[in-house]
Amino acid sequence: MKKKVLTLGLGMGLILGITMSGCGSENEEGAEGAPAGTTEQVERAEGEGESGANPFGVGPIQEEMNLPSEIDEQLAAKGEEIFKAKCTACHKIEEKYVGPPIKGVTERRRPEWIMNMILAPEKMIQQDPVAKQLVLEYNGAIMANQGLTEEEARAVLEYFRKIDTQS
Repeated sequence: MKKKVLTLGLGMGLILGITMSGCGSENEEGAEGAPAGTTEQVERAEGEGESGANPFGVGPIQEEMNLPSEIDEQLAAKGEEIFKAKCTACHKIEEKYVGPPIKGVTERRRPEWIMNMILAPEKMIQQDPVAKQLVLEYNGAIMANQGLTEEEARAVLEYFRKIDTQS
């Protein structure tokens, strides 16, 4: 009898572990309300983190994205749909959840870094110092790759920009 209970317990733990890692508790959220000296307080101009770090992160976006100052409402609407379908299991707009809150992300991170985090979370978590710190801040939860195209990721970024321009 004890063996059955132990097996069930291990199975449930394994399922919980897989579920949590799939949701992506990358801890970017922890950055917003983080105490002094944590990722949240890193200046964008200083390369998103440790000296010498690439401010764009690691991934397919390696050239500056000269974004227009005005929000593209149609693109933002598409991004909102994608966000609601693929990201809300782990991210909320204004609260820490499995992952960091979205509000303010475009003020904390460069657009290229955000795009790379969406498009290549595995590489970012392995190689980018800021992404690594976020994983630590969010108790080891990692962001799952949702398989978005660059166009879809750009729409999500536009939605984030829209959120950050609203009061």
